[in-house]
Amino acid sequence: MADKSAVAADDKWQLAKGWRFSGEACGMRGDQGRRDMALFVSDAPANAAGVFTTNLVHAAPVKVSRAAIAEQGGRGFRGVVICSGNANACTGAQGMADAAAMRDLASQAAGTPQGSFLVASTGVIGRKLPMERVRSGIQAAGKTLAPSPDGLSHAAEAIMTTDTRIKVSTRRIDHPKGAITLTGVAKGAAMIGPNMATMLACVFTDAPATHEQLRPALKSAVDRSFHCVSVEGHTSTNDTVFVLANGLAWRPDAGHLDASALQAFNQALEEVCRDLARAIAEDAEGAGHLVVLEVKGAADEHSARTVAHRVAESALVKTAVHGADPNWGRIVSAAGYAGVKFHEEDVSLEVDGIPLFRNGEPVDFDAKAVSAHMRNNRRLTFSLTLGSGPGHCTFYTCDMTEEYIRLNSDYTT
Repeated sequence: MADKSAVAADDKWQLAKGWRFSGEACGMRGDQGRRDMALFVSDAPANAAGVFTTNLVHAAPVKVSRAAIAEQGGRGFRGVVICSGNANACTGAQGMADAAAMRDLASQAAGTPQGSFLVASTGVIGRKLPMERVRSGIQAAGKTLAPSPDGLSHAAEAIMTTDTRIKVSTRRIDHPKGAITLTGVAKGAAMIGPNMATMLACVFTDAPATHEQLRPALKSAVDRSFHCVSVEGHTSTNDTVFVLANGLAWRPDAGHLDASALQAFNQALEEVCRDLARAIAEDAEGAGHLVVLEVKGAADEHSARTVAHRVAESALVKTAVHGADPNWGRIVSAAGYAGVKFHEEDVSLEVDGIPLFRNGEPVDFDAKAVSAHMRNNRRLTFSLTLGSGPGHCTFYTCDMTEEYIRLNSDYTT
């Protein structure tokens, strides 16, 4: 496993205007050297949208942030505060009070109005936040805020739990009124299911986008990215994706995004989210392979995603990949019980361009050679064709290994 503290900033990252970042250690896990408190702060009020876990058991910060966006109409936010090591989930009234206190402490540390922060947490469920440590961590992070790659790197490191590396993706959109930048960070390595998972992601931008523009843009981007990644199908209590836009890319009198600029922004947002989702699958706990499932020829996108979801969560498929076993029957049969209508004679399957099953019939292939290919390539792409329909989906998952079982069998002990 990589050294989580050995994180180098990437000077190629594009940093959105008017955003500052920091990540500090406050001993949330009892490890004084591990960064575990992150602040992301805007120099101007930002519009915001969020997508949250679908789990009926959801954490206090999810409740607090969801309510804040609704109550404020997605306007007037100055940043996000995130702690790692403690989920603040299933913690009752005290958990709600602590999540609200994190927001207030972050506002004080950043010198912004009360209630102007969104909050998220990740880590072990069912433990009260150590608020003295939280307070010291937020205060320390407030003193080291910087509009720099190093600041972003430290913040991205501070939100990790079992991740082995930071996850950052950025995009820049050229526009006559001023370049627009999107800066995205995420964490996640396990408890990952298509309805997001124990994952957090934030995209910070200087785009002059309204809440009404951000909300559908984020939903669409999440549907095609974080809802298309699975490690073991477990939907967590804390799943959260935020997008915040402070409008500083353009002059105040330049107006909001017009139709063409909004289209470019939506595409860039989806690309950032896809990058982050893929990075989560690549960093899955104990995984030996990143598995890319390309499902095409379905009746519609929803049908393609449903089939990909079923295949991705099949323990038999995941263990076959781990064992480098080209047992195509496991993939085809998993597609068959997904509840999506198709004709068997229309189904074909390839792995990295190698035909395994074509038009409903097996293909004569060299099993030993294909097995060697699977064993020697960390990234494998399975292309599953269901027919000639327009529906398609790219879905990310991983194999299931002995190391994954070991890591999750002693997570809290």
